[in-house]
Amino acid sequence: MDRLANTVRPYAWGSTTAIPELLGVTPTGEPQAEMWMGAHPGAPSHVSRGGEKARPLSEVIAEAPERELGAATVAKFGPRLPFLLKLLAAGAPLSLQVHPDLHQAKAGYAAEQDAGVPLDAPHRNYKDANHKPELICALTPFDGLCGFRAPIDAADLLAGLDVDSLKPYVDLLHAHPEEAALREVLTAVLTADREEMAATVHEAATAADRLGGPYAPYAAIARHYPGDPGVIAAMLLNHVQLQPGEALFLGAGVPHAYLSGLGVEIMANSDNVLRCGLTPKHVDVPELLRIVRFQADDPGVLRPEQSPAGEEVYDTPIDEFRLSRFVLAPDSAPCDLTAATPQILLCTAGGVTAGELALAPGESAFVPAGETVRITGTDGGPGTLFRATVVA
Repeated sequence: MDRLANTVRPYAWGSTTAIPELLGVTPTGEPQAEMWMGAHPGAPSHVSRGGEKARPLSEVIAEAPERELGAATVAKFGPRLPFLLKLLAAGAPLSLQVHPDLHQAKAGYAAEQDAGVPLDAPHRNYKDANHKPELICALTPFDGLCGFRAPIDAADLLAGLDVDSLKPYVDLLHAHPEEAALREVLTAVLTADREEMAATVHEAATAADRLGGPYAPYAAIARHYPGDPGVIAAMLLNHVQLQPGEALFLGAGVPHAYLSGLGVEIMANSDNVLRCGLTPKHVDVPELLRIVRFQADDPGVLRPEQSPAGEEVYDTPIDEFRLSRFVLAPDSAPCDLTAATPQILLCTAGGVTAGELALAPGESAFVPAGETVRITGTDGGPGTLFRATVVA
């Protein structure tokens, strides 16, 4: 087992305080958006074994994939860690986005490769050939947008703003079958004249600010993204408020955005994102419309299912990752964790002992496949430990 040294990513939307407070360090004043744990080439964790100089976890895995990941993981996903674990701290809304399924990702990546689109081109949609299902579990109250509202509900929300330029969208949402209505309105919003849409967004934001209540999240979004058509697109989506311990699973084709809060996020190792707005980055409307699933969805807030051993598991329909947590009182019986797949352990509250390592909030460890680790609580009070692994 290896203690991980992790990188914090300073994206502009990040909270300046949430991650430092969890780690018990002084904020720098700069946004600290995500702390990455894993072997993603963009910012791999580092490990030090046997007194050696710290090395990227990706390099350690590449030297002996079956030893680190287990034969079943390598056979199913190849010689790489198939997930990325994060602490995510949103101080401002993230972009409105959607992810492709595995077939779409493979086809899109191949097409852009064949077309000679550079991997770092700002208009490139597919950075790799993998899908990107993800799960966010709240550590604090956490706000987000997830999946489409029923068209009638979206129509009522837009109508309540009493903005003349939104009335055609209200009519569309009333007049068509569900899928056609959502597709037509999102298409109209994203392809409208930018100056005209900016004026609509300004008027809608002013009304939302005045009305408050269910409109307050959209007024806040508009303050961060004035004139962005994504503000209107966001009103088509469900507003979700998670309490600590609750989670959202985001599958392919589901539009979503995180608005505020601190959480543990886990995802398949991919960088494929199609954006719908709330961003200065490229929005490929035709490709986006091909990927989005135009279906009204219940956001499906997840609560963990507890096993007899005290492990609380967040059930998801994919195999690249499995997220669970333990709440360990100081006097609780030790629990032995063994898996034929790799594990990352992350402490988020109190203190936990994992093997020979004492983990404080924000500290994490990598457990190679097949290794047994005994976890216990410490004297400082109940400790919360998240466990990320693979279904193989």
